[in-house]
Amino acid sequence: MHTPTLTAASPLSDSQAAPTTYISTFLGNRFWPTEPRVDRIDLEDIAHGLAYQCRFNGQTSAFYSVAQHSIMVASILPPRLHKAALLHDAAEAYLGDIVKPLKHLLPGFADIEAGVTRLIAQAFQVDFDTDHAAIKHADMVALATEKRDLMPNSTEAWSYLAGIAPLPGAIDPLPPAQAKAAFLAAWTRVIC
Repeated sequence: MHTPTLTAASPLSDSQAAPTTYISTFLGNRFWPTEPRVDRIDLEDIAHGLAYQCRFNGQTSAFYSVAQHSIMVASILPPRLHKAALLHDAAEAYLGDIVKPLKHLLPGFADIEAGVTRLIAQAFQVDFDTDHAAIKHADMVALATEKRDLMPNSTEAWSYLAGIAPLPGAIDPLPPAQAKAAFLAAWTRVIC
């Protein structure tokens, strides 16, 4: 049996030791979260990133993506809000879907997320502020539906869902590639 020989790594040069401060995207773009630029925002990167991220930190009965969640939120709202609804969590494509209890403990992260969200709004010409209440309500309806259908062992009441009724139909979770395709198809319907 051959045992690999362990050797000491050679010291890193200054350029190698510098931390990577950007996020590489699916399309090969570099996205700097603390210095975001409009030219680094791409819808396919958003669709891909959201489709391959599971909601609730993966603590669901089946894989269920942020992309599918965004489609559900849009489906609840009138057509004039579909574009903003599809993009309401788009910053997560670049920053990840951090669970709410942890997000509250990281105010610096909230500031970065708000900056990326503003940039996405600018890039796609959406107004999250004007339509915030309607999108937030649809987001909560989606959340109530997701809790019911995807978190069967989470039997405790979530206080922020008080008075929010879930949708009548059950969620059929899509695998990531299908969720990405569905997100892009929903986007195409919005812009046509």
